[in-house]
Amino acid sequence: MPVNSPHFPRLSHHGGASGVTGSCHRLQISDDRALLVDCGLFQGQDADHVDSFAQLTVDFPVADVLALVVTHVHIDHIGRLPYLLAAGYEGPILCSMPSARLLPLVIEDALKIGFTRDRALIERFLAEVEVRLVALAYREWHTLVDDARHRVRVRLQRAGHILGSCYVEVDTFDRESGEAHRTLFSGDLGAPYAPLLPAPKPPWGCDTLVLESTYGDRRHEDRRQRRARLKAAIDRALEDGGTVVIPAFSIGRTQELLYEMETLIHQAGSRRWRALEIIVDSPLAARFTAVYRELRPWWDAEAHARLRAGRHPLSFENLYTVSSHEEHERTVEYLAESHRSAVVIAASGMVSGGRVVNYLKRMLGDPRHAVLFTGYQGAGTPGRDIQRYGPRGGWVALDGERITIRARVETVSGYSAHADQHDLLNFVRRMRRPPTHIRLVHGERHAQQALRDALLAWAAEAGHAMDVTLGVELAEG
Repeated sequence: MPVNSPHFPRLSHHGGASGVTGSCHRLQISDDRALLVDCGLFQGQDADHVDSFAQLTVDFPVADVLALVVTHVHIDHIGRLPYLLAAGYEGPILCSMPSARLLPLVIEDALKIGFTRDRALIERFLAEVEVRLVALAYREWHTLVDDARHRVRVRLQRAGHILGSCYVEVDTFDRESGEAHRTLFSGDLGAPYAPLLPAPKPPWGCDTLVLESTYGDRRHEDRRQRRARLKAAIDRALEDGGTVVIPAFSIGRTQELLYEMETLIHQAGSRRWRALEIIVDSPLAARFTAVYRELRPWWDAEAHARLRAGRHPLSFENLYTVSSHEEHERTVEYLAESHRSAVVIAASGMVSGGRVVNYLKRMLGDPRHAVLFTGYQGAGTPGRDIQRYGPRGGWVALDGERITIRARVETVSGYSAHADQHDLLNFVRRMRRPPTHIRLVHGERHAQQALRDALLAWAAEAGHAMDVTLGVELAEG
């Protein structure tokens, strides 16, 4: 049945329909039963169009929500969890086994930054979250309801975005009408050949697909190209005696980059590369990296082969971790003033805060240094401004200070943890029973429109009846 049908199940969105952050999707199964998929924070321009409090408010009913299903633990997918519980949500939080290990760390950090520094209050909240967490194995059905009215069950499949990420299949069966429906929420789908993670495999099929579209209008470089570009950017810094600053999210991107750095150092023939310092300046990223090492059973076959060969992709000789704030300040000062080449990986990924801002305030004005973006930069974020205006000698505002950009600014798009247009199309066309209804979310307007055009062109060629609606249009309407 159409997703905008007056019948059930029905879709609605409380974030992530018209932008790339704040994901929160609701599947209404009946008047008194619903399922929530993700409940994330808005960031960048997605947060600018509403006041700071309103964008945190949970203004939808929660008493009828059977469960919250978490696709992965990035803050734009789980950051409103404290506000959801404060609004009275009392149900379970379903996620994969790795996500259950990582989620409390993310929420603890989010509470410290945006909610409270009261340690006792944080501990009470984390204890409440731990009680609610239900860790599900991949590929196994989990029944939420099976009574005289409905059978509702969910299944998680690997999404290849970050460790623990999943897409969610939801089977609903209405016993009165005899109607069955399968709704699939893609969450954030990863690109193939990402370090550490197996590529997502499309399901057999579904009726309705809620599909991300972050890179629905473009193609990524392949792994060989992106690794070569990463090496070239670092080579230039080595020649100039400068530092390469890589803004990266503490979870997912940091660990993938460390994996690639270990590869480059292992393959390098030069003494300069073998002596190159790789600095992770983020206590949170260091904690996540330690947990990633604990979660080795969920790594892909290539990573396990490296371990068997005696290599340590996330813990190698050239890797240094900066912990205290004092050590951070010393490192910034030393690298800004010396001619010692290094690679610094620091949060936040969109330069919207965190320690990376201090590096950029000191280094953007010096042409010896380079800024390398390896992930999506949301509209309205400082990262997007540096990426856009840096190559033409523009400026960016950091902590209220206008910084002229003289450092090199480069982007290696192939390291995005998101699937590109080709990957998203393959996810749909490789299903044995492709969906008849697709709702495009988690993308800017141009990305959603480009992906819709591509999907409809494929459907017409394949003779498959399909309607594609844009979340951005629904949000505007």
